[in-house]
Amino acid sequence: MNKNDFALTPPMGWNSYDYYDTAVTEDAVKANADFMAQNLKRYGYEYVVVDIEWYSNDAATKRDKFQYIPFGDDEIDEYGRFIPSPNRFPSSKNGAGFKPLADYCHNLGLKFGIHIMRGIPRTAAERHLPILGTDYTANDAVNPSSICGWNPDMYGVWDNEAGQAYYNSIIELYTSWGVDFIKCDDICDSWMYKPEDFSGWHETRMLHRAIMNSGRPITLSLSPGPAHIDKAFHYQENANMWRITDDFWDKWELLKNMFWRCEMWQDHVKTGCFPDCDMLPIGKVGAGFNSLRDSNFTYEECKTMMTLWCFFRSPLMIGGELTMMTKENLGLLTNEKLLCFLQDGWKPRQIMRDDNQAIWMTENRATGEKAVAFFNLAEHPLDIETSAVLKDFETPIKATDIWSNEQEELDSNKSIKLAPHQVRAYLF
Repeated sequence: MNKNDFALTPPMGWNSYDYYDTAVTEDAVKANADFMAQNLKRYGYEYVVVDIEWYSNDAATKRDKFQYIPFGDDEIDEYGRFIPSPNRFPSSKNGAGFKPLADYCHNLGLKFGIHIMRGIPRTAAERHLPILGTDYTANDAVNPSSICGWNPDMYGVWDNEAGQAYYNSIIELYTSWGVDFIKCDDICDSWMYKPEDFSGWHETRMLHRAIMNSGRPITLSLSPGPAHIDKAFHYQENANMWRITDDFWDKWELLKNMFWRCEMWQDHVKTGCFPDCDMLPIGKVGAGFNSLRDSNFTYEECKTMMTLWCFFRSPLMIGGELTMMTKENLGLLTNEKLLCFLQDGWKPRQIMRDDNQAIWMTENRATGEKAVAFFNLAEHPLDIETSAVLKDFETPIKATDIWSNEQEELDSNKSIKLAPHQVRAYLF
């Protein structure tokens, strides 16, 4: 089994966090899975991912004080492994775990994923719960000085046999449930520790080793970012995708900043290994944060986001509530000419970028196809010169506007007129 076979192209799907925060339920997951199977699966979207604190019975009950309740009412098994809250996921009762929900997704032709935190539950260490299949107990594995700065649920683990045994045990559990995707948090980066002191590096290797030993092809996603560019080899060796940003939300300054991040990471996009621009806040978001709203991004800004993500070949994880998607929302997510750039064989590169504009190009050497995107990053209208990208081509070039599907001619002697935050992208 080879890790790079788990996700040959950027993973595509839906994640519960942007809409539900910690409060997602089984019924909500099923409803989104149904919608994906009916409306998005044929475009490549396949992962249904239950995000953070699915084991918490009292999640979101003190949202005015805590996002993650310290020492909350969490479900845990006799081997110190979190299991789903039966209040929120009724099919998990009597030891079934997430298998019934995973089976539900699999029967729709989809894949099922979960969010986990790095390390071992603090309550498992405090209670000296046994580690499955060993003479170790959880306290033998934990490093109590390795914690998460924003979530109080876990301790990190030492790089020892007990720690590896614990990671083996949770992957064994997830394998029995039929999990296809793991988003592991507090492991890609930490603002609390100097890089040399962060146990996330060896815990990533331990988690990867456990997956490889399991025999199940579980796609591994690392969060949060920003990922360390000098650790690119580490991420590529151990994961399928890793966040190059902190949580990405529907703010223009975050989207504009992503052009710099993609520039930095463009040479590390490889088959089975993808720098991750984070979730797509399209449609309705924020309900679990007591901030239910339509995405703050304008339609043109959403086009800019989708174009950059696809040219760069980032994973596409939808953050909005699928069952509330409008026709316009779905049009943004299902542009087949744009989605084709996620396929293997396309090689992206940035041509230029400054504070006002950016130009990206991608090409498929096997087919000879090429595409170019012109982005206005400024707060005013802009004429972007095409010569930077077309100077080596015989022009005019007959091209297809990827968003309007209209035929146009690109000329190296002409400029592209763009409104603020607008994009024009062409396939030729």
